[in-house]
Amino acid sequence: MAVRIEPTADGITAWVSGEIDHHTARVLRERIDAAIATKKPKVLRLDFSGVGFMDSSGIGLVMGRYRLVNAYGGVLRVVGASDRLLRVMKLAGLERLPVWETPPVSIKRKEARKV
Repeated sequence: MAVRIEPTADGITAWVSGEIDHHTARVLRERIDAAIATKKPKVLRLDFSGVGFMDSSGIGLVMGRYRLVNAYGGVLRVVGASDRLLRVMKLAGLERLPVWETPPVSIKRKEARKV
């Protein structure tokens, strides 16, 4: 597990890699939260393109950062999640949150059925 945090024009991006489970989520939270506290970004992007496995601790990571940035008026964007991670996020109900930079195909299909 690793996280690389870099500034962007509108906020910060945290590139997460490896596995996210109860052993690694605490360190990820601490590093990302420290960056949020320092920068107060308008946009926090969590890039999951380097993540191979995620359990419910990863859901907690997303939900906690969503609440944290929304508390001061920022927004969270989830990007780069694989189909496997998207299934986990969908089962947890994250598809209902406005966190998708570009809605994943499975979420787009669901929205199309609503019309």
